[in-house]
Amino acid sequence: MRKVLVTGAAGFVGYHLAARLLAMGDRVVGCDNLNPYYPVQLKRDRLAQLEQAEGFAFVEMDVADEKALAELFERQRPEIVVHLAAQAGVRYSLTNPRAYIDSNLVGFGNVLESCRHHEVAHLVFASSSSVYGANTKLPFSVHDNVDHPVSLYAATKKANELMAHTYSHLYRLPTTGLRFFTVYGPWGRPDMALFLFTKAILEGEPIEVFNEGRMQRDFTYVADVVEGIVRVAERVPTPNEAWTGADPDPGTSNAPYRIYNIGNHQPVELLTFIEAIEKAVGRDAIKRMMPMQPGDVPRTFADVSDLERDVGFRPVTPIEEGVARFVEWYRAYYKV
Repeated sequence: MRKVLVTGAAGFVGYHLAARLLAMGDRVVGCDNLNPYYPVQLKRDRLAQLEQAEGFAFVEMDVADEKALAELFERQRPEIVVHLAAQAGVRYSLTNPRAYIDSNLVGFGNVLESCRHHEVAHLVFASSSSVYGANTKLPFSVHDNVDHPVSLYAATKKANELMAHTYSHLYRLPTTGLRFFTVYGPWGRPDMALFLFTKAILEGEPIEVFNEGRMQRDFTYVADVVEGIVRVAERVPTPNEAWTGADPDPGTSNAPYRIYNIGNHQPVELLTFIEAIEKAVGRDAIKRMMPMQPGDVPRTFADVSDLERDVGFRPVTPIEEGVARFVEWYRAYYKV
């Protein structure tokens, strides 16, 4: 039985990961600050599901609280840390930049320090497909440079990767960053398109379709993301002996550090995504076509060849199946 610390355990991915680890027989310590970025009751309801299992302990705290986090590590002594706590959302970062600095930069620095001083065997942390920013070469590869973020959220995730590499280099702390591509599924976030569109269609309200529906996203079902996290967590990175500073590879290092994409490797146009929701709901959407929003990118497409090579897995859930599962959960949870 391993002891795994999951930060952001009341969040969307954190909840699903904690549930999977508990089902595997691991002991899970979850922490979350239960911030009101979206309704806290949804987070509490996720936690209520987790608290039914043996081996789960929850601490309400903010990773930006250096002292509280250090005390948590001292008490619990986790062997593996999966850091998912973060201020999420691209558009929210345009009007609330401080939230991203405090949570995504200060908070992550505290996590790194705690892992360093408590001999954590492996730190796995959430990055984002947003780091690809202004890149247009497709599919997005971890071996490409990502030096042109187009939102503060993306910049903080890129900074996390740089910070983690520094700790891997200086202190030999094994770290792995995972770039998630538009995660969706049951218990999903209310600020995400699938939730917003499903709610609006069921209520007969119009939906806002940005870039007139011509955007493409590599939508990735949450169970596939969790499978990727679990497999990566069990593979502690080692230095890449072939790495050279003369031709530096951004995806690996001569330190115990790796970056992987976790995406479905099948971009879907937004209008096709909406069609899948309409089919699952049984109603047509009222579409309000909108221009591209600041901070958004026109398309995402994950190259998952490294993930497949190293851990033998690539996401497989078709969009129609994943959307139908979400709509089924939504109807049950909200009694629609």
